[in-house]
Amino acid sequence: MSRRFKIAMVAACPFPYSRGTPIRIFKMAEALAKRGHEVHVVTYHLGVEVKQDLFKIHRIPDVKTYKKCSPGPTFQKLLVIDFLLAIKLYKILRMYEIDLIHAHNYEGLVVSIGVRKLTKHPVIYDAHTILTSELPYYEFGLPKYIRNGIARRLDMVIPDMADYVISVTDDIERELTRHKQVSPSNISVIPNGVELDYFNIKPEENREFEQRNKILIFTGNLASYQRIDLLLRAFAQVSSQRDDVRLQIISDSPFDNYEYLAGALGIREYIDILRLDFAKIPPYIVNADVALNSRIECPGIPQKILNYMAAGKAIVSFEGSAKNLEHGNTGLVIENGNIKEFSKAILQLLDDPELSHRLGTNAKIAASNYTWKKTAQMTEEVYEKVLNRRKRTK
Repeated sequence: MSRRFKIAMVAACPFPYSRGTPIRIFKMAEALAKRGHEVHVVTYHLGVEVKQDLFKIHRIPDVKTYKKCSPGPTFQKLLVIDFLLAIKLYKILRMYEIDLIHAHNYEGLVVSIGVRKLTKHPVIYDAHTILTSELPYYEFGLPKYIRNGIARRLDMVIPDMADYVISVTDDIERELTRHKQVSPSNISVIPNGVELDYFNIKPEENREFEQRNKILIFTGNLASYQRIDLLLRAFAQVSSQRDDVRLQIISDSPFDNYEYLAGALGIREYIDILRLDFAKIPPYIVNADVALNSRIECPGIPQKILNYMAAGKAIVSFEGSAKNLEHGNTGLVIENGNIKEFSKAILQLLDDPELSHRLGTNAKIAASNYTWKKTAQMTEEVYEKVLNRRKRTK
């Protein structure tokens, strides 16, 4: 490390919080702070309390009328919450003599670009996803074709406004450079890490479930892009073949939107909905028999898959969000939306413990390549590059 940086990390989301975007921000901030950098996370008034003293968290004022922790835009979020975030960011930049802004996701980038006009700080955009893969799933009071159009336009214009772009995956990098909206020389791929130590747990020491049941597990939010409808339909097919299987869904999201479907499929009594802090989730993953990912489109990396891999679980995933899985080696990867094959893969793993163990072991070995320390080191190189470039142009 050539120098220590003062970083304003913009988190336009609840923070800390146990889903993909907030987890990446938290772990990146933590890893950078451990390497001697001064990190200030500027974020919403929402989030869980986590005891840590490695980096500072600066929140906007409490907005009593806004308590939404699930992903997705609202007019109040865009017009009020993000405006307050911009004000808070401006104050932090002035108060702490910050070197650069590290903005996560589109709203964080838009806020940072606005503040940059006043402070001239370089802005690094951390692209966790592509809007065209998520925005159409949020109704937002607009027809889907309009949402699609907005997403495509924003993907074409907004990322290039940053001084530099960090992409979570090669797919995002390809999409952002495909039409030259971002120069290939102005983007780097820096993947997520995973805390392997969190998952080094012996199942027999943490068994909280009845031994006679086979456990399928899904973790994460229940936004419509997660395709929980496909997950439930596949589980219904599994339940029709075996009566010893339960589905555990660990999420901070309400299950209300899926109650009717689960009831209509006759599977609701075999589903456990759990709301847990992240620190309590690893034993549940370790104790599960098969880990599931039903998302069919994800240019980023679902953090759940890295967690499943670190836990040494046999995984069944649709191909559109299985970037770091190799079919037959580290998991079973199924054609998008093919419920029949998804359920067959689950049954195959339940019926073949040897295959399940082999896939889980290989997945855990592969997960060792993803560390937050490595993520922090690669991020430092980007910081150095951006600041050195700015010096040369002054």
